[in-house]
Amino acid sequence: MATTRTAHTAWKGNLLEGQGEVTFDSSGIGQFPVSWPARAEAANGKTSPEELIAAAHSACFSMALSHGLAGAGTPPTALDTKADVTFQPGTGITGIHLTVVGQVPGLDEADFVKAAEDAKANCPVSQALTGTTITLTATLG
Repeated sequence: MATTRTAHTAWKGNLLEGQGEVTFDSSGIGQFPVSWPARAEAANGKTSPEELIAAAHSACFSMALSHGLAGAGTPPTALDTKADVTFQPGTGITGIHLTVVGQVPGLDEADFVKAAEDAKANCPVSQALTGTTITLTATLG
């Protein structure tokens, strides 16, 4: 069964001086302020589309990697994933770098990297972002 998740943004003003608020409708987890300066300069307590993409990508990748490792008979005890989404004003998103440190009993580093590369290529968020260069650093910790 397919699911649909919904968020909305209420924006006021022009791009450079305006601001908005992103609301997570499906989960009801909250409302988060967003602005151009938070996107192109310092966050200053506000989020950006790139930070939201980073959150989605790190969660999706972790789920895909956990599933792949468990399916191969080596379930992880922990995965710590960070997604760095780089935004260049005037150009857009120029890349995403995933960094994962895993605790996977019975698995060597080479097999962990292979599983992580597979998760990077096949998680639904990675697939949705195929127009962007996605790189990966995967290590056992």
